[in-house]
Amino acid sequence: MIVTTTWNKGRKFTAKGDSGYELNMDATPAYGGQGEGATPTEMLLASLAGCIGIDATMILKPHLEKIEKLEIITDGTRREEAPKDFTAMNITFVVDGTVESSKIWRAVRLSEEKYCTVSNSLKAEITYDVVLNGEKTVREM
Repeated sequence: MIVTTTWNKGRKFTAKGDSGYELNMDATPAYGGQGEGATPTEMLLASLAGCIGIDATMILKPHLEKIEKLEIITDGTRREEAPKDFTAMNITFVVDGTVESSKIWRAVRLSEEKYCTVSNSLKAEITYDVVLNGEKTVREM
């Protein structure tokens, strides 16, 4: 899977992946942006909730008719100093319906332990490359 993210001047970027959908990102005015898109950190939390939500609804498929509402609230706590990374995340499932809580907890547990690509990717090793004017450069550090 490849996502290409293109700079649109200022702090604004547009990302487009294999699905063909575009996602607009921008910094808040406090960080020099215009606030014309979601922030990357909001998108990270949204990606986590979306991944777990898709997994959970697949696991809960036999019980979906018993669910009237499913909302996922993802609350991220960030460090005060740079790099201001997330130090904790809490995911709350708000469900209305007649489905048993044990079924929901099973779906959450399976997503967390086995299926959610996003949550498991937060543990991934990240590497970097720089291509300048068509030439791959050697890491300077």
